[in-house]
Amino acid sequence: MTGVSPSAAPRALAAMRPEEARGLSGLVFDLDDTLLDHGELTEAAYASLFRLREAGLRLVACTGRPAGWAEVLVRQWPLDAAIAENGAVAFIKERRPFGAPRLRLVFPADLAAAGARRAELRALAEELCRRFPTVSLADDNNARFTDVTLDIGEHCRAPAEDVAAMRAEASRRGVHTLASSVHLHLSLDPADKATGTLRLLEAAFGEDPTRARLTHAFMGDSGNDAAAFAAFTTTIGVANVRAYLPMLPVPPKYVTQAAMGRGFAELATTLVDLRVPPG
Repeated sequence: MTGVSPSAAPRALAAMRPEEARGLSGLVFDLDDTLLDHGELTEAAYASLFRLREAGLRLVACTGRPAGWAEVLVRQWPLDAAIAENGAVAFIKERRPFGAPRLRLVFPADLAAAGARRAELRALAEELCRRFPTVSLADDNNARFTDVTLDIGEHCRAPAEDVAAMRAEASRRGVHTLASSVHLHLSLDPADKATGTLRLLEAAFGEDPTRARLTHAFMGDSGNDAAAFAAFTTTIGVANVRAYLPMLPVPPKYVTQAAMGRGFAELATTLVDLRVPPG
């Protein structure tokens, strides 16, 4: 665990106390390599969402994936909201007296303007693909509202030095970058999962941001989740987060024994069991 001090090293999930689990009102979680196994949803992970909802927890997916994905997730999964594009876009599910729930786009406020600005990012992304043959445009860009992404680990594997060089070039041009386990994100405005989540919880549910940090847990798996690991009090990494601990200024408080979707299911079982009232 180079770079992680012993005092800050994550604890096993079994160390979580019942009072901490019972004090939670929601769970915010990443998708890729946290809930999903290399992009695929397992039966155990999906069933865990229903168990967590039945246990009274608000469920918010927070991902670097596109806005188009978030809209589908909120529409079809047992979620209260979904945040996409690393905090830049959010949808909430509004219950109705009858019929299916209605979806509401919470932000960005000016969707047309956000889309128009992507042209600059697309041109840069295409230039980087020409300069660095190890990368390609990610195959989910057609569903994005605010950013453009390069595939650095989903269908191809870009060397770390190429990723670093691309980030340096983007920064030189005033473009923000964020690297996940699968994508390099290019954006014109700074966004992160912590800011996006806290903004959503306040705008959509009236949650005080300071209190929300205490009452909502966050679960993730990589350096792309660094802001959220630092922002929330109860944080959990699936076992595969260990490969990213050296790059996390604040590591997760707990780490599961299992990786990816099995780790998510492990957290669900732990929270549900710990939240049962004593006696």
